[in-house]
Amino acid sequence: MDGRDGMRAADADRAVVADRLRVALDEGRLDLHEYDERLQRAYAARTYADLEALLTDLPPVAPAQRSGLAPATGPTVSLLGDQLGPASTRGATARWLAEVWFPYLPVIAIVVAIWAVTSLFSRDLLYFWPGWVAGPWGAVLVVRTVSGLAAKEPQRQAIKRQRRRERKKAKRATKPDNPPPTP
Repeated sequence: MDGRDGMRAADADRAVVADRLRVALDEGRLDLHEYDERLQRAYAARTYADLEALLTDLPPVAPAQRSGLAPATGPTVSLLGDQLGPASTRGATARWLAEVWFPYLPVIAIVVAIWAVTSLFSRDLLYFWPGWVAGPWGAVLVVRTVSGLAAKEPQRQAIKRQRRRERKKAKRATKPDNPPPTP
C-alpha cells in the first residue's frame, strides 16, 4: 500500500474525480447508471485509494494540445447526429412556428367575426366572449412556443422531415421505372 493511498481525501480531490467521471460519461465510457453509482461512491470516499479505485478502468485525460485527436470543427451537430446549418435552422424555426400558430389565427378570426356579426344584428355591443377562446388557447401556445424553442423542437422536426424525404427518394430510386404489366 502506497503511503498516499491511506491518506484522507479532501473535497477538492472528490470534485476532481467527479469531473473526470463526468468527462467519461460525456465520452461514452460510462453509462448513466454507472456514472451515478461511481459519483455517489466518489463523494462518500474517505481516502485516496477509494477515489483511485473509481478511475482504474478509465484512461487518463490528455490535454487537447497533446491529444492525437484533432478537435472537431464544422457545422453544428444536433442531438440526433444530423448536421444543421444556420440558414436551415432559421427556416426550420419559421416553419415550426407557422405550424404551431396557424390553427389559432383562423379560428380566432372566425370567432371574432361571429361576435361582430351578432353584435351588428343585435344593434348592441355584446360581451366580448371570443376572449375566452383566444386567451387560454393563446397562453397555451405561448408556453408551447417557448418550451419548444428552448428544447430545439424546430430542428428536430426538420431532421425528421429531411430523413423522410431521403427515405422517399431512396424508395423511388429502387422502384423500377417500367413495371411489368399486370395480367
